[in-house]
Amino acid sequence: MTRQSPPLVAPDNLRQGSFDNATFEESIPRWAVGDDNAIGATGVAHATAIPLQAGDVVSTITFVTGGTAAGTPTAGFAALYSSAATPALLAQTADFTTTARAADTAYAVDLASAVTITDAGLYWVSIVFAATTVPTLRGKAMGDAALADALVTGMPAMAQTHGSSLTDTAPATITSGTVVATPCYFILT
Repeated sequence: MTRQSPPLVAPDNLRQGSFDNATFEESIPRWAVGDDNAIGATGVAHATAIPLQAGDVVSTITFVTGGTAAGTPTAGFAALYSSAATPALLAQTADFTTTARAADTAYAVDLASAVTITDAGLYWVSIVFAATTVPTLRGKAMGDAALADALVTGMPAMAQTHGSSLTDTAPATITSGTVVATPCYFILT
């Protein structure tokens, strides 16, 4: 094969099934997701950075559980946070309540209201499970938190945990986050 010019359509867009990638955004390319990430203790939020473009409209968050199912869930939620230095809550899902979350399964959960992104940036998807056993989520293990953190000035963190004793209501902001090496796979539609 001989090609004289760059590709007309980005290869990742073709893998997603859309020439213009207008259908969804991913936190990590699907082909790179291969790890079963522990996301934290019951009631502790796990947030993963996700790039969004101005004009994107987000109404649903999809996540994929790993090899560990939720055990006796009582509450939880997924939420979308802004790209600000102190990320602000944009919208959250309804309470997960006692909904079972089986292992190795994709779940799509709707935000209470759709969010239209006004500025391109690195936003945050945060998820919480209050359960005797917190499920694992599919993602990419980065080896250690130092690699997931800002390696040089201006580089953002990729994943963090925040909050404690959370149940069905997302905090207004993400503060005092702890960088972790376990960004998770989320799809926003």
